[in-house]
Amino acid sequence: MRRLASVALTLATLVAPLPVAAEGDSETLRKIAETGVITLGYRVAEPPFSFQTPEGKIVGFTIDLCHAVVDQVRQHLKLEKLRIDYVPATSATRFVLVKSGKIDIECAATTNNAERRKIVGFSYPHFTTATQYMTRRDDRIARIEDLAGRSVAAASGTVNIEQLNAINREKQLNIGVIPTKTNSEAFELVSDGRAAAFVWDGILLAAMIAQAPEPEKFALSEETLSPPEPYGLLVRHGDEEFRSIVNAALERVFTGPQIETIYNTWFMSPIPPDGMNLKLPLSPSLKAAFDAPTDYLD
Repeated sequence: MRRLASVALTLATLVAPLPVAAEGDSETLRKIAETGVITLGYRVAEPPFSFQTPEGKIVGFTIDLCHAVVDQVRQHLKLEKLRIDYVPATSATRFVLVKSGKIDIECAATTNNAERRKIVGFSYPHFTTATQYMTRRDDRIARIEDLAGRSVAAASGTVNIEQLNAINREKQLNIGVIPTKTNSEAFELVSDGRAAAFVWDGILLAAMIAQAPEPEKFALSEETLSPPEPYGLLVRHGDEEFRSIVNAALERVFTGPQIETIYNTWFMSPIPPDGMNLKLPLSPSLKAAFDAPTDYLD
């Protein structure tokens, strides 16, 4: 009996340190509980959502939201500390990194649509924007038809390049689509005159133009190539336990006083590295989404 009691005590000792919350079906939570580390994917240059300062600090609107998620996860797992590891992600690598478990959450501006929901999970929406294009102002491009027969850049792995290809086929514009590895590369193609336009999300184009050495040389289209679509944080497909914790953290931020401070920091104030201020007030539609967070299902 003493031996059995000793074995039982030993087993209890081995099991006790594991957080109760880690015993569910979430692979992500189990990994975080075992390692004491949560891995966040970020973009090197995607202000105001997610970017790296010259000093190497990872900052942005979605980074602040993810920090709230990290705290929620830490409390859920009853951990005293939870270390954050940051991993850079691009438009082309983000889905692979999430699916493989290399990152636990992608904290950036990624469009939520039905096709993508087949391979990854999305949080509640945190922003909405439409696809637009930027050009050199002197070219006087007013509509997509003005780009017929010309070269247009868009980053690989984005919704934008898919939309551009669809419009190109539908309208038979004979546009030469240039896929790029990064959005910065696409911007440089327009800046250097090697492409007539760069197609991307309107809010991100506005930020990129504002940061340019000579922003007055560029124009953002009034025309949109898509209806407004939502951004969400990315998590592993099928990990509903972890996604529910992410959404609970976002709901707490969105419906509380914290969201006004976070939003104004990144959209209504000067931000690093050069003090760019987008001066973009919170829209009524986005405020309504914050007031009543829900999954987006198109």
